[in-house]
Amino acid sequence: MVLSSDKVCLGRIGAPYGIKGWVKMISFTQPRDNLLSYAVFNAGNGKLLEMDAGKQHGKGLIGHFVGYDTPEAVRELTGTQLLVAADTLPRLDQGDYYWHQLTGLKVVNGAGVVLGRVDSLIETGANDVLVVEATDDSIDDRQRLLPWLPEQVVLNVDLDAALMLVDWEPDWLD
Repeated sequence: MVLSSDKVCLGRIGAPYGIKGWVKMISFTQPRDNLLSYAVFNAGNGKLLEMDAGKQHGKGLIGHFVGYDTPEAVRELTGTQLLVAADTLPRLDQGDYYWHQLTGLKVVNGAGVVLGRVDSLIETGANDVLVVEATDDSIDDRQRLLPWLPEQVVLNVDLDAALMLVDWEPDWLD
């Protein structure tokens, strides 16, 4: 999730965990424990949070932040987004994209028909799905779910032009 062009939300803080100021953490990274690779987060209100410990716990993650040593202290952090600068993310190979890079792209088919803009993505297991919402200049007001299948459905992604070319007709899946 992108909040601005320079910050990316990698997760959020959940409920307090235990009596020593630890918290449950919800990761938006893949794999989930990549969140633990970061030590300093922007909390979205100009406040920096420094994680001094974190680990996998069951199917989730738990962490501890400097200066928050009791359940009462960390309770105020519940729901806080864990933001990092976009330029701190690892570089990807050519043709690979972070979800936040795809969100907001205009979606156009080969005939030049505007289908809308990428609003979000859904992880399905088989392949990710683009949620394309209608815009003022789209052909209609329908929401479309397009499979993320490079070279089959998604023909080209141009981040500089904020444009995605797809092999998809407006009346498919009616």
